[in-house]
Amino acid sequence: MEIIDYIIVTIYLLFIIIFGFFLQRKASTGIDSYFLGNRNLPWWILGASGMASNTDLAGTMVLTSLVYALGTKGFFIEIRGGVVLIMAFLMTFMGKWNRRAQVMTIAEWMELRFGKNKEGNIARIISAVANIIFAIGTMSYFAVGGGKFLGGFLGIDDRVAGIFLILLALIYTTVSGFYGVVLTDVFQGFLIFVAILYICFIAFQTVTLPETFAISIPGTEKLQEWSLTEWSSIIPPIKIDLPGDYSIFNLFGGVMLFYIFKVFLEGGAGGGGYMIQRYFAAKSDREAGLLSLFWIFLLSFRWPLVTSLAILGIDYGLKNQIISDPELVLPTVIAEYIPVGVKGLLVACFIAAAMSTFDSIINASAAYWVKDIYQAYIQPEASNQELINQGRLASILIVGLGLIFSFNITNINDIWGWLTLGLGTGLFIPLVLRWYWWRFNGYGFAIGTGAGLVAAILTKAVILPLLNLPQLQEYILFLVPSICSFLGCIFGTLLTPATNLEVIDNFYQVTRPFGFWGVVSQNLPTNIQAKIQRENRRDIMATLIAIPWQLVLFLMGMMLMMKQWDNFGVLLLMFILLSIGLYFTWFKHLDKIQ
Repeated sequence: MEIIDYIIVTIYLLFIIIFGFFLQRKASTGIDSYFLGNRNLPWWILGASGMASNTDLAGTMVLTSLVYALGTKGFFIEIRGGVVLIMAFLMTFMGKWNRRAQVMTIAEWMELRFGKNKEGNIARIISAVANIIFAIGTMSYFAVGGGKFLGGFLGIDDRVAGIFLILLALIYTTVSGFYGVVLTDVFQGFLIFVAILYICFIAFQTVTLPETFAISIPGTEKLQEWSLTEWSSIIPPIKIDLPGDYSIFNLFGGVMLFYIFKVFLEGGAGGGGYMIQRYFAAKSDREAGLLSLFWIFLLSFRWPLVTSLAILGIDYGLKNQIISDPELVLPTVIAEYIPVGVKGLLVACFIAAAMSTFDSIINASAAYWVKDIYQAYIQPEASNQELINQGRLASILIVGLGLIFSFNITNINDIWGWLTLGLGTGLFIPLVLRWYWWRFNGYGFAIGTGAGLVAAILTKAVILPLLNLPQLQEYILFLVPSICSFLGCIFGTLLTPATNLEVIDNFYQVTRPFGFWGVVSQNLPTNIQAKIQRENRRDIMATLIAIPWQLVLFLMGMMLMMKQWDNFGVLLLMFILLSIGLYFTWFKHLDKIQ
């Protein structure tokens, strides 16, 4: 970069810090304002903030590397997490279910479901601890990805660059709280959008891919030859033949089914962390739906971006030398294709992408310490200022631990797989059962969560190194924690007393979920039962339409940048038909649900 580029990046970073201090007074009126913005933020701001938080730098590097190396098959692989298919579930029913609880964290939600007694307290504490551990792991992942990107431009060590980025996000997040997170996310989202449009314009105008080309695969010196037709195919293959690290995806049909099952598990669980925080902050069921729709629409622009970066990376390999590490496609493209001045702006945009994710995780994870541990059990009479100070202290500790663990990570895709498949799945099993089975209790939740958490860590640290089966790595990461968690949930529930029926009855009437609730729902008046059943049927139908609708929307942007017009036409027709179905099953009824 040149002097002007450094100046632009410096101005941006200074602005973010100053803006955080400007919002300090507004965020410091209480913990509701510090962690939820007093539940008074418009749906479009929450949706835009969610998009910015999802468009993280490390994730963008992983997605770009997969699309560069595998084409649309990279997109299908990222059904595991990068496509964020949980948004389809949040849009149609899970967002409003969470909002109806009127709580600040998922851990606090446990009292609504299991009661304010020993059972509910154990579930709440375990949930808070598990979410904090997950946040620490996620922070490590983002530190490595952000450092890989920024280190190359500043000419400093990747670790130092990652620490620098996270510490900046920590400063304005601890000062300004949720207001600072959301409002800076909106500004940073605008910058991200500028970067998307600029890079897509360059790729579309300057590159037309040849019929055949070669790319590199991590873990092998052998180059992979692709035909453009195969690279851009919208039909997932049953098998592929890849060398090196990507050989784990060779049984592609099985991998796809595996990831789809994982998506339904995650979507049915309702998610957590900074994503659910937006729904706890929503004003109404209707706004929870609208913010989801806007969130998905904005996220769809991420896929033309990563496709454009991948295309430019391939073009660079054709004209110069093939990029040896697919995870370095993003910084290489910016360094080689972007002119002075604009380069500084785009680097600032991608720093914005990193920081908008850091700030959301920092704020959301600190809420678990403040609301679910400190205020609930250590200092119930704590003042607002004391609670806010605890939030800032928790933010610092979570960031510090995340940075410490990041020093043992070298491959972004590796830690991303563990977070989404291992640790994530181990925690999702009890989160699923809590919504759909009346007999599931707080003890089952606590034991299942603890078993999943321990199993995920042991699988990564002990079992995988001992077995040394790279092709089965992701299956093992998924199966061991999920089976341990499921068994913990079942045994913990059946060997302990059922939750008080009054607590379950209150939860059911507030949330109105579908599932196995016969013992509770049968006690309601017939007209109320019928109303809930109608809403549940619409939600299920809308979800089955929303999942392919989101996939088709994202794929359309990829086909546009690849200039595959036949595929684009097919997807456009599908998108129109699915949108009509979604209108009649979901959007038409938004004003009627409360």
